[in-house]
Amino acid sequence: ALHKVKQIANSANIAMVSDTLKTKVGHYNTLKMAFFNTHKPLCLQSVHPLPTLVLGTGESDSVLSGASAVSWYLALQGKRAGVDTKQQSQVWQWLSFADNELTPVCLLGHVCDQSSRAELMRVLKVLDQALEPRTFLVGESVTLADMGVATAVLLPFKYVRMLSYRKVLTNVTRWFTTCINQPQFVKVLGKIALCEKMVILIFCVSAPSGPPKTEAQLKKEAKKREKLEKFQQKKEMEAKKKPKKAKPEKKELGVITYNVPTPSGDKKDVISPLPDSYSPQYVEAAWYQWWEKQGFFKPEYGRESISDQNPRGIFMMCIPPPNVTGSLHLGHALTNAIQDSLTRWHRMRGETTLWNPGCDHAGIATQVVVEKKLMRERGMSRHDLGRENFIEEVWKWKNEKGDRIYHQLKKLGSSLDWDRACFTMDPKLSYAVQEAFIRMHDEGVIYRSKRLVNWSCSLNSAISDIEVDKKELTGRTLLPVPGYKEKVEFGVLVSFAYKVDGSDEEVVVATTRIETMLGDTAVAVHPADSRYQHLKGKMVLHPFCDRKMPIVFDDFVDMSFGTGAVKITPAHDHNDYEVGERHNLAFINILDENGLLINVPPPSWYSGMKRFEARKAVLQALKDRGQFKEIKDNPMVVPVCSRSKDIVEPLLKPQWYVNCTDMGKQAADAVREGQLKIIPDHHLKTWFNWMDNIRDWCISRQLWWGHRIPAYFVTVNDSSVKPGEDMDGHYWVCGRTEEEAREKAAKRFNVSADKITLRQDEDVLDTWFSSGIFPFSIFGWPNETQDLNVFYPGTLLETGHDILFFWVARMVMMGLKLTGKLPFKEVYLHAVVRDAHGRKMSKSLGNVIDPLDVITGISLEGLHAQLTDSNLDPLEVEKAKQGQKSDYPSGIPECGTDALRFALCAYTSQGRDINLDVNRILGYRHFCNKLWNAVKFAMKTLGDNFVPSEKAKLCGEESVSDRWILSRLSAAVGLCDAAFKAYDFPAITTAIYNFWLYELCDVYLESVKPVFSKAEEDSTSQRQALVCRQTLYTCLEVGLRLLSPIMPFVTEELYQRLPRRRPQTDPPSISVTSYPDTEEFCWHSEEVDRDMEFIMSVVKTIRSLRADYNLTKTRADCYLQCIDSATASLVQKYSLQIQTLSYSQAIIPLTANQPVPEGCAVAIASDRCTVNLMLKGIIDVEKEVAKLMTKKGDLEKQMEKLTEKMSKSDYKEKVPVKVQEQDAEKLRQSQTELEKVKEAMDNFRKMM
Repeated sequence: ALHKVKQIANSANIAMVSDTLKTKVGHYNTLKMAFFNTHKPLCLQSVHPLPTLVLGTGESDSVLSGASAVSWYLALQGKRAGVDTKQQSQVWQWLSFADNELTPVCLLGHVCDQSSRAELMRVLKVLDQALEPRTFLVGESVTLADMGVATAVLLPFKYVRMLSYRKVLTNVTRWFTTCINQPQFVKVLGKIALCEKMVILIFCVSAPSGPPKTEAQLKKEAKKREKLEKFQQKKEMEAKKKPKKAKPEKKELGVITYNVPTPSGDKKDVISPLPDSYSPQYVEAAWYQWWEKQGFFKPEYGRESISDQNPRGIFMMCIPPPNVTGSLHLGHALTNAIQDSLTRWHRMRGETTLWNPGCDHAGIATQVVVEKKLMRERGMSRHDLGRENFIEEVWKWKNEKGDRIYHQLKKLGSSLDWDRACFTMDPKLSYAVQEAFIRMHDEGVIYRSKRLVNWSCSLNSAISDIEVDKKELTGRTLLPVPGYKEKVEFGVLVSFAYKVDGSDEEVVVATTRIETMLGDTAVAVHPADSRYQHLKGKMVLHPFCDRKMPIVFDDFVDMSFGTGAVKITPAHDHNDYEVGERHNLAFINILDENGLLINVPPPSWYSGMKRFEARKAVLQALKDRGQFKEIKDNPMVVPVCSRSKDIVEPLLKPQWYVNCTDMGKQAADAVREGQLKIIPDHHLKTWFNWMDNIRDWCISRQLWWGHRIPAYFVTVNDSSVKPGEDMDGHYWVCGRTEEEAREKAAKRFNVSADKITLRQDEDVLDTWFSSGIFPFSIFGWPNETQDLNVFYPGTLLETGHDILFFWVARMVMMGLKLTGKLPFKEVYLHAVVRDAHGRKMSKSLGNVIDPLDVITGISLEGLHAQLTDSNLDPLEVEKAKQGQKSDYPSGIPECGTDALRFALCAYTSQGRDINLDVNRILGYRHFCNKLWNAVKFAMKTLGDNFVPSEKAKLCGEESVSDRWILSRLSAAVGLCDAAFKAYDFPAITTAIYNFWLYELCDVYLESVKPVFSKAEEDSTSQRQALVCRQTLYTCLEVGLRLLSPIMPFVTEELYQRLPRRRPQTDPPSISVTSYPDTEEFCWHSEEVDRDMEFIMSVVKTIRSLRADYNLTKTRADCYLQCIDSATASLVQKYSLQIQTLSYSQAIIPLTANQPVPEGCAVAIASDRCTVNLMLKGIIDVEKEVAKLMTKKGDLEKQMEKLTEKMSKSDYKEKVPVKVQEQDAEKLRQSQTELEKVKEAMDNFRKMM
């Protein structure tokens, strides 16, 4: 403890959070009772030996005492006990929880016995659940609740080695780490280090200073001492006993590497024995290079010509081209896991399959990267180099670094045809972009216009909507802006007055961008607003110049907002622009491309001033003139450039636009008429909303890197032709070459070519323009190529729903416009990946994970190092490190590519978000290990000389186990086939997982062990074993093929070890074998499944009984009393399976009228069968009854204590809801356990 409460009480600044914290960890007994007399709503209860507060007045009301009471009083005075009565109630409950639930078990937690630890874990789990969706316990900032609970758990976190607890209690650990790093905590407690090894604490308890103890208290203490003495005696007795042999620690999944020298592209060694356990590094080595060299990923594989008719059809899909600057994140990994699984499935179905790779030149992103590199390494800007030299530098960077993302895609196992890889700046694609622009310009679809655009002053370029982040502010906020030393104020609404011309009246308007009033050209009011009817036809005067501005009446004005009058700046606001168009107002542009003031009224020093410095100057000038009214907080959204972090300005610029009206209607109609299918269909509403209300698309970008616009401004050296203006489309021509453009211009203006002077537009095209024609430009459009004829239109477009409009819609519109065909038949939109807590992936949160780190594993230090190397602000780096430490305290374990792919597919429900937990991915690595061990065991069982039959078929001699597993295999085939067609990836992964784990491994392999152990006894046994081996081989081979599209590496490794049905003609790789279908595997039998389901219920009941009576190794006879002869026959038929799977001595079916021998434990398996397990002679009945009597007593005491606690009158108000639910569940479980104990005792007494 750091300070006595008395010191805090005497402190002047009792409202400080640090004071309330000191109170909580201070001594309880030093505060005088009179301290609370000033606080009227809270009364004292003098019967308590500690300072006490009661919520209300009655004896039964909720009570806080000691430090909690003091803390509450101080926090309430300092407004740290919640912002309203609801939050105050929640804080009170958490303080009560800390005192009554946490503090006792946290002190007990120092005792090393298991029961104390278990109780501590139970209470902390309640806290963990409550913290799952929250950063703090109450509200969005630290309150007394966090202080009270955090200091309660301080002892175990600081002094008890809780590494295993901290891994389980991720939310508590995250919250506790966040709390102890808050300034107010650090001020009082100093830096807290979480315990890494146990510290033995010796507590010195001083003599009590309170009143003498009552007789009841003395008795209670004596009872405790007696229990402690018994506990010590028990410990001493156990120490004298022979120590038990320590259990071997669970072996960690090790790292095994593939060390056989294999030239790149050669087949991997499959002769050497398989390693003992699955290791991703071993499994994933060498296969991809072999697949690629063999040409398995090319549509030409196995065919003479791609133009030849394939009766199975064609599957073509192009990759959403990632940015050349980018590196993979989990969103890319999800996209590629889904796309590659689909591609591999279609390829295995025998279709002519092409998944076409490509990369986007990423105009803004790439230019920014290279500009930063130039400045960092050579101290030069792009302007110092000049356009041509700068573009050379970009190409140089692209050739050095640009293929990094391709290597990452290969690491993910993506089966792309790399010979067809395209870059959007390649000559083939650049020609297509040029052609698209020229054709659409010649048709008038592309036109020139001066309109408002999203302008980034830092980039000196227009940017698209997707590059604008909407930053929400709740009120006054200071934000950093590039080019400004001090942060700039946003989130305030400034009101000022315009004087009405010719009168003493004024009109008050308000704005969040006061500097734009320099460009105001009108004031608008609503036509129905009675307050301003008398001002129709009137003007207001600009305070800084002689500009008279009309008062216009327009429906867009909200009468209820502010004064109902709105300033109009047509050149700098999207809504005002439309008002300006409707009322023919003047458009005065007051900002240049760098964000400096131009065209502004006096004083002259405004001119050239930075926009946000002008914000302060204009405000002061209005105050000086007496026209400033007020400034107040205002929630607002600030547009921020995602690339430069600059504040985006609406700016009037002459640009090139695409008229989207007709194209948007065509795209909408294509979906309405069923020509194009969007999956899942809940995205249809968004599609139609965008397409039916589409605006024209600005495609100009003021960059150097990108496709330069093939348009030329015409100057005619002839006096008969008047000079044109930049925004006048009549003076612009386009052409594939300058000569072609000159000829067009000469023809348009009816002059000779030598009188034409051309200036090519400096701008480049929006990156989405080249992406919009990607599905056909990659095949050589506009030239008629073989690839274009075969693969366009494509089959499917798969991508994230967040770019439905920016990319998907534009591909549809431009495909229809330029080719007359839809670019694909279906669009499948997957969900967006979020972290395990449902938060958006953000570098500043530390939750952006490179999939390669999940594949290969990375330490916590490695994750921290990535943050240090990033461009994050130092404060954000620390915040991100805390997030990483909370979510990945031990780093990220090596999971492997297959496990990552399987997890991503398993998560892909057809919703909007995926909350991805890395721990679940690790679970699928364990599944790979199970798969590995199952195949190893099965291959040993098959033997070296096993020869599979040429075709998978039934021979008629299969056992009931064989028939059942083949039925389940056929069911899995059907489920996978239907789910792939429906893009239901969780259904695929579930079907495969259940088959391998729960049906093949857990049941079939166990049930057939006796068959193989007796294989050599006689010819019948030999024949039965042979049939069983054929069944097992079919399950392995088909099971691996089912899994191959999702887990390509481990399935290839294991498949290569299996013998072939037709070694001379079977495909060389699992990736080009046929995918199992229901025509071949048609053995699903509902009757067999139903019978086995019943048998497994019997097996589980026997296992449960054996567990109840602790029969771990002893086999017992089992009498199964059946309701009728048919059930008895069924049990007899499956008796070997029941005996094997339930570890029984003998299985004896009985009909309903046959007696059951005495001495059996009884359990009901179903309405058709009762299990009777013979215990007589196997266990010591009297000893078991005595043990059960003790257990019964313990349970009854536990329940009595819990019932007493729950029946208290203040229980529901005092105890948090989560704890109440836990208590109710604990009571219910104890009741169930007690009933089982009583039942077991009755059964045992019958045997005595």
